[in-house]
Amino acid sequence: MGEHYGIWSVLPPLLAVALAMFTRRIVVSLLVGVFTAALVLSEGKPLRAIFRCITEDLFQSLIHVEHVQVFAFTLLMGGMVGVMHSSGAMRDLVLRLEHYASNRRRGQVFTWVAGLLIFFDDYANTLLLGTTFQPVADRLKISREKLAYIVDSTAAPVAGLAVISTWVAGEVQFIESGLVQTAFGERTGLAFFIFIETILYRFYPILALLLVGFVAYSGRDFGPMRRAERLALQAASHPVGGTPPENSLPPGPLTEDHAAGKSTIHLALFPITVMVALLAGILWWTGLAEIGGEASWWEVLGSGDAYGALVWASLAGCLTAMILSWNAGRGNVRAIAVWAWRGFTLMSPALLVLWLAWTLADMTGSGGSEPGLGTSIYLAGLLQDVLSPVWLPTLVFILASLVAYCTGTSWGTMSILIPLVIPLACKILGDGEGVLHAPIFSATVGGVLAGSIFGDHCSPLSDTTILSSRASGCDHMAHVWTQAPYAALAGGISILCGTIPIGLGIPIWIVLPGAILTLWLAHRLLSRDPSDP
Repeated sequence: MGEHYGIWSVLPPLLAVALAMFTRRIVVSLLVGVFTAALVLSEGKPLRAIFRCITEDLFQSLIHVEHVQVFAFTLLMGGMVGVMHSSGAMRDLVLRLEHYASNRRRGQVFTWVAGLLIFFDDYANTLLLGTTFQPVADRLKISREKLAYIVDSTAAPVAGLAVISTWVAGEVQFIESGLVQTAFGERTGLAFFIFIETILYRFYPILALLLVGFVAYSGRDFGPMRRAERLALQAASHPVGGTPPENSLPPGPLTEDHAAGKSTIHLALFPITVMVALLAGILWWTGLAEIGGEASWWEVLGSGDAYGALVWASLAGCLTAMILSWNAGRGNVRAIAVWAWRGFTLMSPALLVLWLAWTLADMTGSGGSEPGLGTSIYLAGLLQDVLSPVWLPTLVFILASLVAYCTGTSWGTMSILIPLVIPLACKILGDGEGVLHAPIFSATVGGVLAGSIFGDHCSPLSDTTILSSRASGCDHMAHVWTQAPYAALAGGISILCGTIPIGLGIPIWIVLPGAILTLWLAHRLLSRDPSDP
């Protein structure tokens, strides 16, 4: 079939998305999508498709090195959180934060600010915030849907925009793979500087982060989220002191030390500090080994082994939490091992969905020894003939959003589209070096990075969306339905007040403040207090 399978390449992800939205059975929907993709790749032969799914696609996705590393990191993070939670440290921390989160507004704002501070990784952000703030949300009658929204819409945007995060290496590498196909491929460090220049032009993650702040501070909502908040206010959704949702961690004990006024929050803060410090240290060490000591510090961090650093850092954090809990007399070795196991099992359903989502993403891709359906190449081909400099950032943003929505992976979308978009943009805009630093070029590359997160936020197949709902104790499809209107608002304004004006030549110092003001006004007009009739 060549590079893609035409309209058939879009059928499996669309079918999986449609089934997930209407049946709310994410595992079954993903399995149907995987089998449909295998059926297309097997030329419509069912028995061959089943054999291919079992022996090739699912197995290859499971043993993929980076996937195994994410599995290990997620399990170890779950174990660390499980130990900190069951030892009472998490509850002690939450109780000491109650002074600041004294009402619904402060509770939401504090969760948002905490999400901004945990900028180094979207998975760590999701797992730590979701599990930590469940008791706060229940006490303040904040719906689990709202908690999942704050967690999800903070995690990927802040990690994607941060100069120091586990995303940097991947994003810079994707840009470099696109530059290699141009006349500027040999320029050392050019990819990172392009990455920096795109930050202000990534309208969706910037607006998504600010919208969370607007929603949290105002206490006003619209759409399905307002209905969820009204139910929470009526104590019909998660009554305080009632039975916790099925996918919540058991409440941590109120320890004797806390009752006596002694702080135990070091049992939670120290493992996190160890994890963050080791993460930065390993990124620095592996980055130096990769490019040498003459490069700048950001280039060194950007070249580090992000996945390996995550695994070793999370292992150190988990072991630190276990050792500290044992040393503080919170439990014996057997009890602490059980706490860690509870954390592992909390993450295991999400890992099943991640495995299936990754398998579908691999099958809809176009690279590797076994080429897939070429979904992104087909979608890119539809737009290639109509691209012009004015509409280039907008159409690229829409294309990235569609691909991320269908595949459920922002990283997969960036890895596939950026190498296609950069040489295409150079061809359309011109071959001079000044083009690489032009606003329209920055907005085009930034459009891929931003659109990938936008589509990821809207997709029920997304790994971070799945982890956010799981960590927050929220029904997955309820999270998808309540978050979608907010993502759509930020995405729409990103186009109308962001990529289109940039394409028309309006400077960024006018475009970005205008987009932020428009977002604030739109939220004020659409939203109402959930307590209002």
